[in-house]
Amino acid sequence: MCIFSQPVISVNNTQIFARATAAGSQFLAYQMNYESRAENAMILPVPIRHPATDKSLRFVDLRGYDDFFDDLADGFPYIAPSFNIGCSASFHTASKSTLEVFEVGNYIASFVPTMLDFSRLDDRFVLPETTWSKIPQYATYGFAVFQLAAGSLKPHPMAFEFESTSDLLYFPTMHIHDGQVHATEEFDHVLYLQHAGFDSRAYGYQNSDVVDKSTGLIRSKYVAKHFCDIDRSNGVVDGDLLVHRNIIRGINPNRDTDFVTFGDPMHPTLNLRPLLSYTPWLLLGAAVAWFFARRGRVKKLKAANASDRDRTKP
Repeated sequence: MCIFSQPVISVNNTQIFARATAAGSQFLAYQMNYESRAENAMILPVPIRHPATDKSLRFVDLRGYDDFFDDLADGFPYIAPSFNIGCSASFHTASKSTLEVFEVGNYIASFVPTMLDFSRLDDRFVLPETTWSKIPQYATYGFAVFQLAAGSLKPHPMAFEFESTSDLLYFPTMHIHDGQVHATEEFDHVLYLQHAGFDSRAYGYQNSDVVDKSTGLIRSKYVAKHFCDIDRSNGVVDGDLLVHRNIIRGINPNRDTDFVTFGDPMHPTLNLRPLLSYTPWLLLGAAVAWFFARRGRVKKLKAANASDRDRTKP
């Protein structure tokens, strides 16, 4: 879900997209429903490459693509059942200047390169030091901070690209909604990701909720350009890759989520696994072809024998 600087009444329907690039960076896009009595800030920690600077993270405006996650969901159509015969670095001294503020669509956003740099941010949008002391794993992280309005809202997706220090595909799913760090939390998440390594291993599409046994994720039916508006995604989505998703709901350990990747992030290798779903039909076709070929040979043999008998008659 995310970390809020002030208490929130509710947060649900969280959707996150992640994509690795060949340059060692990672895109993240994030959307959720929330209700807050006061102005708030959502803090997304990211494993930033060091030395981190104000330029280590670039915000992406998705104001014109409010249905970004709706389109991603369209890549996983439900198929009704039918008959088939198928078988760590140290801190660097923080600058004392005010952090740069960006207008990203309907958000006011800032990038906080290190935990020390929170001193350069408005106090309303900063967690107390007692809270940070309970989550030491973020000591070397950077932070994307989005200022949120009060009320019950579903803001448009927020997105950015950051220089990642990890080979893992990272999702910020740690929950802090009341200033306290709980061991478990209620999750209501759909995680979407793109990495060519998963495309290289995936089998053929089966259904909207069927996990691919090779990747542990649900793969899209087609590559992203068939169901996403690539132009409106402003570079966040790669149109030539599949999208894979993971659904997390219910009570789960309160921690971030990451996925081990393999191979080139943007160029899949030859993958014949999707053809396996056609194996029963291929076998049937081969059997039918063999039957007709054999019948043709038998007919020719009978005709040849009859011709020989005719020639040997007195």
